[in-house]
Amino acid sequence: MPASPSAVVAPPAPASPPGRAGGSDFAPLARRVRESGLLDRRPAYYARAITLNLGATAAVWAAVAWAGASWWAVLLGVPLAVLSTRTAFLGHDAGHRQIARTAKGNWWLGLLLGNLLLGMGHGWWSDKHNRHHANPNHVGKDPDVGEGVLAWTEEQAARQRGPLRWVARHQAALFFPLLTLEGFNLKVGSALFLRGRPRRAQLLEGGLLLAHAAAYLGLAFALLSPGKAVVLILIHQALFGVHLGAVFAPNHKGMEMPEPGARWGHLRRQVLTSRNVRGGVVVDWLMGGLNYQIEHHLFPGIPRCSLRRVRPLVMEHCARVGLPYTETGLVESYRRALGHMREVGADLRAEAARR
Repeated sequence: MPASPSAVVAPPAPASPPGRAGGSDFAPLARRVRESGLLDRRPAYYARAITLNLGATAAVWAAVAWAGASWWAVLLGVPLAVLSTRTAFLGHDAGHRQIARTAKGNWWLGLLLGNLLLGMGHGWWSDKHNRHHANPNHVGKDPDVGEGVLAWTEEQAARQRGPLRWVARHQAALFFPLLTLEGFNLKVGSALFLRGRPRRAQLLEGGLLLAHAAAYLGLAFALLSPGKAVVLILIHQALFGVHLGAVFAPNHKGMEMPEPGARWGHLRRQVLTSRNVRGGVVVDWLMGGLNYQIEHHLFPGIPRCSLRRVRPLVMEHCARVGLPYTETGLVESYRRALGHMREVGADLRAEAARR
């Protein structure tokens, strides 16, 4: 889907072989960013973020206990969903080794934030997410555009059968409603991933997932009547899925998808397939810094709080080498993502109309 002129900050890429604007052209930018100190760890920032998030989560559960006699208590599932998404962002940053100085420290943080606090397997997520970063929007290599409930290409849509074919026809309208199931899907995917893992990983990661389930369900049913507990859990998990999915959806959908066999360098591969979302501190907070998707993909290890500062360097470099840098507002980013999904299902809708 082509970008509107206001969204493309840098001029179009010059006609050149697909690998040209990727490999050697990235080295000067990487050197400049490294010398700027923006890649340095920010332990104080993350210590504060983790402490505030844990404290706020505990405060909301205390409020659930205080309001437990009233049905109004179930509405506290809304702030719980927001805080769970904050926890997911921190787990994401640990997975990219942005927080601790050692790989082992980041791994343990990921297990505690993901498996224990969210019930989402850090090993499962890291495996999937790292494959996405290596080949974003590349069908057959990026699991985020693989075969599934939703179709990301016309070829995938044409292969859908039964109820999934109906979903592909209407997937743009169904996208956000389907996200209400994503919180549960993440937990199921995490558990299934452990089946093929080594015994030690099954015991450690599986044990933490079970500990989360026991603590989460135990807390909800201890503080609330069974009916209220079920409603609170449904609200919490549904809105968590929507919030998390709404953050990741605008980043790549509707952007370029490399053809099979395409060999792009790092700069071209990450910039052309990614879209930034404009906004101030509120958007930065709500999206966990992932609105700077181009910068995050180019430098996945950079601390979240440094992404805004590295953005001008990346924009300037893309302009210098003639590579498009796409950035839109939040609403426009959803319009493009959903527009791409609608286009993918267009042939199926036309087929259904002819019947």
